[in-house]
Amino acid sequence: MVVMAQVRSYRGVEAPERLAQRRSSFLDAGLELLGGAAAPDELTVRAVCQQAGLALRYFYESFTDKDTFVAEVVDTVTAGLAATTQAAVAAAPLQEQNRAGITNIVSTIAADPRIGRLLFSARLSNAIVLRKRSEHGGLFAMLSGEHIQAALRVEQNSRVSATAHFVVGGVSQTISAWLAGEIPMETGELVDQLTSILDGFADPALYRG
Repeated sequence: MVVMAQVRSYRGVEAPERLAQRRSSFLDAGLELLGGAAAPDELTVRAVCQQAGLALRYFYESFTDKDTFVAEVVDTVTAGLAATTQAAVAAAPLQEQNRAGITNIVSTIAADPRIGRLLFSARLSNAIVLRKRSEHGGLFAMLSGEHIQAALRVEQNSRVSATAHFVVGGVSQTISAWLAGEIPMETGELVDQLTSILDGFADPALYRG
């Protein structure tokens, strides 16, 4: 006979929802620690649990180990920024799409600097964060290339790829310098400058051999 264990609710909250809430609390703690103004040189599981206010056993309920956790923090934050940016671009007229995308990125970071530090700051040396940034940079370059092709009606080629990688790398480096105080611009000024630069790549002749 198979005995089916019953998972009871606690204070009206079912087990799957409690698990999701704890997972979200851990991810928020990871953003706070990794993206905080004083990010630790070495992140520990104990520090994550302390920040989240949850017991150690709950950490391993959701994550295999510390490296998996850090990767998921970066993936989650990146996916959120990518989704809102793509939505902003899709909702804007063609000639305003560069501004819409840059405005969303810069305003999101201005509202929550932890996001900017996690995804762009050169001062963060966590090996997993750096690896994930590299992976996501390739993805954003692909999306940027697809945007160039669709907006300018050009075929995919090496010129499109080169420009897409240049755009992603350039925007990332500029935001990193801005976060470090090396570019003394207000949010609106930075948006204007980056938009002007990106609009300069709107000539279809740049992508023809």
